[in-house]
Amino acid sequence: MDAKTFETPVALFVFNRPATTRRVFEAIANVRPARLLLVADGPRPGKPGEDELCRQVREIVSRVDWPCEVSTSFSDKNLGCGERMISGLNWVFSLVEEAIILEDDCLPDPSFFPYCRELLERYRGDDRVAYISADSLRAEYLKSDASYYFSRIGGIWGWATWRTEWQRYDRHLTDWPKLKKEGMLVEIFDFPQVIAKWTRILDEMHENRGADTWDHQWLYTTLKNNSVIACPRVNLVANIGFGADATHTVEPDSRFMVPSSALEFPLKHPASLAPLRSMDNRAHDFYPIPITQRITSKIRRLARRVFR
Repeated sequence: MDAKTFETPVALFVFNRPATTRRVFEAIANVRPARLLLVADGPRPGKPGEDELCRQVREIVSRVDWPCEVSTSFSDKNLGCGERMISGLNWVFSLVEEAIILEDDCLPDPSFFPYCRELLERYRGDDRVAYISADSLRAEYLKSDASYYFSRIGGIWGWATWRTEWQRYDRHLTDWPKLKKEGMLVEIFDFPQVIAKWTRILDEMHENRGADTWDHQWLYTTLKNNSVIACPRVNLVANIGFGADATHTVEPDSRFMVPSSALEFPLKHPASLAPLRSMDNRAHDFYPIPITQRITSKIRRLARRVFR
């Protein structure tokens, strides 16, 4: 990759963590993007010392020493995780038509950037693809030799998308009651526990009583539009933010603390956009699904193939 000619815009979301921010910003600086968009949340009231941490973070990301068009959206007050991400992404895509998106605790392997660049170009204008993910937490189960595969439930610890896809974002899950009644999740997921889990989450988000987040709504948007997510065959971004100062990942969890690896080039593209149900089901290994239900699900899928 020629870092001097990396033209794809990069957006970095930061808050109050100088140590992790410095590492992620250094990874971005090594790529030397020609367009950098910086989004920062403000300090929370009643949090002693947080205003100084926010100041340090903004100083770190302001040290752009390469030719670059920099835009900033720095909030004076604290908007919270959900609102700052949503308003920040709205701002990013008001300025650029596509972007690579990182948060201050998502440390990318250098190959993450050309991977995103190539797939943004390859699937530009194809509304079947919602976004490109860096996450591959169960890569050992992938049977394909392609460089990436398609999923229904890709992660957002490092990702990229287009303005046209973000404009479909359904923050308030406006049609969830109708789709819930029609059994949308039953048609997508195999396991009752998974269906129940996401039904509960989407109910809470629709009724505005869920977590202060934005990604559940993004997953809902991709599911209702029958979109797929491109996921790499190796994990391209390591989450370095587990700890007491995290917003969500407070307790260390080895299932999610997967190191990053380099993706080989040239990329081998999959022959189909069909999502790999086997990989999506492996993602549910993070939740307690009894072995009997796994066996029943496999039998059901085999029966559909035999009797269709």
